[in-house]
Amino acid sequence: MKNLLKSIWGILSYTFTSILCMISFLVFILIFDIGFGPSLFATLFLGTVLYFLIGKRKQEKKKAAKQQISDDLHRITQSQEGMSKEETQFFRETMNTAKNQILILEKNMHQVTKLKTIESRNNTIQLTKALFKEITNEPRRLHQVDKFLYSHLPSLVDLTEKYIEISNHEVKNKTTFEVLDKSASTIDEMCQLIAVDYASFKAEDLENMDLEIELAKQAIERDNESNENTENNEF
Repeated sequence: MKNLLKSIWGILSYTFTSILCMISFLVFILIFDIGFGPSLFATLFLGTVLYFLIGKRKQEKKKAAKQQISDDLHRITQSQEGMSKEETQFFRETMNTAKNQILILEKNMHQVTKLKTIESRNNTIQLTKALFKEITNEPRRLHQVDKFLYSHLPSLVDLTEKYIEISNHEVKNKTTFEVLDKSASTIDEMCQLIAVDYASFKAEDLENMDLEIELAKQAIERDNESNENTENNEF
């Protein structure tokens, strides 16, 4: 019964907040002229179909994203050896705040077309989640991402929320559009900074990889020299 009521509420919420459903309702009334009751019924039917085809799928994707980040956060306990109780508590609180901010940012980035474009160009959500995962695996390096955790990520959340608020104004003038353009540019720059944050955090891994490659090359050269000397001695 509880699940049924939840589904009905989900269908109604999706139907009456979906632009496609509202347009369809107007089409049924104004163009097909089938009356208010039949139009409402047809719209509800369309909303039901779209809810299960699209709306519910989006909810499942959001739920999966939340679960993924929660799983990453759960792994913190496996990488905190040698940390004091106070350090562990501080780390968990910091990462829990970051988790919530990432979820809000992901929601914000998909509400407005302009923000979707910026996010897609910079791959921001994937980078924030990847960096979050890296930090949970290496809590001792928390200090290396202080700009990401305490400046870039929260600032980006605030900027996107303000952008959405302004873009939802029913009446817009020249000043409004100028503010939106300026905000979009700032958001784009902040997304680029997050990409830099991720690259900086992974730089050590790349340096280690370069070192390993160089050592491997030296080992190969020594083996080749040894083989050449052996062959020369045989002759």
